[in-house]
Amino acid sequence: MKKSLLAVACIMAAGCSTQGQVDPDVMQIATTPLTCSNKVECDAWWQRAQTWVTSHSKYSVESATDTLIQTAGPDGGKRALAYQITRAANPDGTATIGFAAHCDGSLGCKPNPWEAGADFKQYVRGSATVAPQSGGKASQAAPASSAMHPDAAQGQSVPGANGEGVTQ
Repeated sequence: MKKSLLAVACIMAAGCSTQGQVDPDVMQIATTPLTCSNKVECDAWWQRAQTWVTSHSKYSVESATDTLIQTAGPDGGKRALAYQITRAANPDGTATIGFAAHCDGSLGCKPNPWEAGADFKQYVRGSATVAPQSGGKASQAAPASSAMHPDAAQGQSVPGANGEGVTQ
């Protein structure tokens, strides 16, 4: 009896120990800055950012300006992600698009904020298709520009609070 109880406890502990872990490739994509190199590219990326948020958020978009895309939420106790996307001009004429996702679920967020951030950045850069959460038809992103700002290749570490929120 004690051996079977110990075995069950070990299995449960092993299941919990992998919860919240993120694939290193996903983490690298999610933490790489999203920096566009000129106005034309930045405008196109900003439009794709709005398309991604609209198709992925379970919450409605409350604000959509030239510098902010923000959804409603998160609702109390809900695992669905609320999003805040920012666009900040840099002194060299480039712009950085920031991504923040958070939920209010005690069991964590769904989808995982790191995976959502990686998916968002790939889509905005034009290297992925958007697969809406609502089950609607996916749309193809335009091809990415071959010109990439040097800062776009550098990664940044961004810890998530209890694995429930990510700002990149």
